[in-house]
Amino acid sequence: MRYKHLFGPVQSRRLGRSLGIDLVPDNICSLDCVYCECGTTRHIISTRGHYVPVSEVLLELDHFLAGNPLLDYITLGGTGEPTLHLGIGMIITHLKEHHPEYKIAVLTNSTLLADSEIRKEIIAADLILPSLDAVTTDIFEMINRPAPGFTPEQMIDGLIQLRREFRGIIWLEIFLVPEINTGNDELHLLRDAALRINPDRIHLNSLHRQGAEPWVRGMPKDDLHRICRFFRECFSETYII
Repeated sequence: MRYKHLFGPVQSRRLGRSLGIDLVPDNICSLDCVYCECGTTRHIISTRGHYVPVSEVLLELDHFLAGNPLLDYITLGGTGEPTLHLGIGMIITHLKEHHPEYKIAVLTNSTLLADSEIRKEIIAADLILPSLDAVTTDIFEMINRPAPGFTPEQMIDGLIQLRREFRGIIWLEIFLVPEINTGNDELHLLRDAALRINPDRIHLNSLHRQGAEPWVRGMPKDDLHRICRFFRECFSETYII
């Protein structure tokens, strides 16, 4: 079978051997992050839809998993925001019912987590990896370039609710863009927000490959370690990825 919606397995820095599911191809996302290694977002939207047929995704999953591959995770991620797909809950439920031996991870930019129905759809996953790059509105808009209507306050509230409802593991990712969200004030706001969210781990990320905007550069190693020590004052489980 030729797979249209699955990719990998790939060796992930965080997830080990991971089979990816791309539910929103053609770079559909609610954000247009300046650092995105998939490039500039082609379709910046906030409307959910059936961007690929759920039946095709399930057929591919059943075919691939019939071979009992060795996987650490099946990951809902891809080139855009997976919670934009209306069928994400159906896919997670199918995997739990028909392939319970595999763990499920969800990568999300957190924009839709304020919606209680969307939180219900992903709550059966084993691991959720949300992002939060800014608390100040100006910095959020500069880094993440959201579709209209999204705010960092809304995202933080959704993450707090997710933590209350979700019994699995949450690894919060913060992508550091030098001189944008790495100032003392914003770092304190991010750490305070993380304390309210209470994730199991914090992952600090920086540019490894070319981002959407050529001016974005990776964090110097010394600065990364300094910021890591700052977060570890409150979160011992803080890592540079």
